[in-house]
Amino acid sequence: MSKMHEREERPRDSCGVFAISGHPEAARVAFFGLFALQHRGQESAGIATSDGFQVWTERGMGLASEVFGEEKLARLPGRLAIGHVRYSTTGSSVIANAQPFVVHHAEEYYALAHNGNLINARALRERLETRGSIFQSTMDTEVVVHLMAPYFKHGLEKALTRAFSEIEGAYSIVMLTRDRIIAARDPRGFRPLSLGMLNGGWAVASETCAFDLVGARHVRDVEPGEIVVIGEEGLHSYLPYPKVRHAHCIFELIYFARPDSQVFGQNVYLARKSLGRRLAREYRPEVDLVMPFPDSGNYAALGYAEESRLPFEMGMIRNHYVGRTFIQPTQPMRDFGVRVKLNPVKPLLAGKRVLIVEDSIIRGTTSRNRVKSLRECGVREIHMAVSCPPTRHPCPYGIDFSSKGELLAAQKEREEEIASFIGLDSLHYLTLEGMLDATGMSPEGFCLACYTGQYPIVPPEDLGKFCLEMK
Repeated sequence: MSKMHEREERPRDSCGVFAISGHPEAARVAFFGLFALQHRGQESAGIATSDGFQVWTERGMGLASEVFGEEKLARLPGRLAIGHVRYSTTGSSVIANAQPFVVHHAEEYYALAHNGNLINARALRERLETRGSIFQSTMDTEVVVHLMAPYFKHGLEKALTRAFSEIEGAYSIVMLTRDRIIAARDPRGFRPLSLGMLNGGWAVASETCAFDLVGARHVRDVEPGEIVVIGEEGLHSYLPYPKVRHAHCIFELIYFARPDSQVFGQNVYLARKSLGRRLAREYRPEVDLVMPFPDSGNYAALGYAEESRLPFEMGMIRNHYVGRTFIQPTQPMRDFGVRVKLNPVKPLLAGKRVLIVEDSIIRGTTSRNRVKSLRECGVREIHMAVSCPPTRHPCPYGIDFSSKGELLAAQKEREEEIASFIGLDSLHYLTLEGMLDATGMSPEGFCLACYTGQYPIVPPEDLGKFCLEMK
């Protein structure tokens, strides 16, 4: 393998967005905002700024810290900026699909950055191409700009409202013109988007952890279905669409969001500990210690250990300096991909009965390899508790499992079958009722489709082909 990270079982979200207005070093603030949101996408990063006369943009493949240095930031003048970090769920991982996406139309610049997936993007693109639109990328994001174009003559707010009324799916969007920042969120609120203030100006971010890093104060969430326009005259809010049932992505609380963020009105760290405590009330095998596979299961494992009064141990040590590409290991080093990231503490674990707390199991291959490494160091029994129900249904709203064939729990219905595949002595998934009780939120407020198959917006019949180009 030429890359150490083969396609792992971990679910990945599409991207993170950030915006800042009224700051003399807007590009630098946007860079640090993206740095805080790096966990949401590591394939590309980009920033667009405005000095009131022109929109400037810099984009590149890789992490924000790899794309941006002092030289590039110096080429981004102005007091307005938006930024984007990307993991591709639609469109190939190439520079043409890096965001922000910038167009020049009728003497105005428009830069757009998007988190989510538009489930009707393919149909919209085919319609737009039929009437003469020429696309520069394979991203669903570009569809939004083409939908706006016929209505720009009626004003930006009209163009935004008309375009968003035609798209379906998940979107949290930030947009930049020469003199304004715009933020918009889909009516169901699938993906998070928050408003903050910094030195009298406004900031927008996918997660509040970005506000903490740049010193901004979290004010409130952008409401589902809300369009926010920020200019010299201040902030104006529009709610042009009928209210519908909210469908916040539960995976944000379980896995995607950083634990120091506030998402959907909850602190992510505390929510994950609560999920772990509920797990301990549902499932209590006879074990000597509780441990996570770092870092994903850390907080649920802490909650489980507190509730069960069992010792919490970091039985596997994570290498924090693992890059994204490596020298190719030889065949005798075929397990190198497991050991380079996590290595068991053999004297701690040998002869012990352990409970591993995980946040999710998607494809199962990574868990299987890690359990194998624990067996090899002499662990006597290995049990696993998962802080969400079995993931049995594909997601069309911005998570990278778009077909049932990728999901272990869709292929193996019984917990015993999944446990056998992974190499466990026993396995328990948190019940749907337990998950909802632990979050303290009504099931009416969450999207639970990956567990239940009940989609808030009916997706195309073939989820594997619904987008423009699946990676």
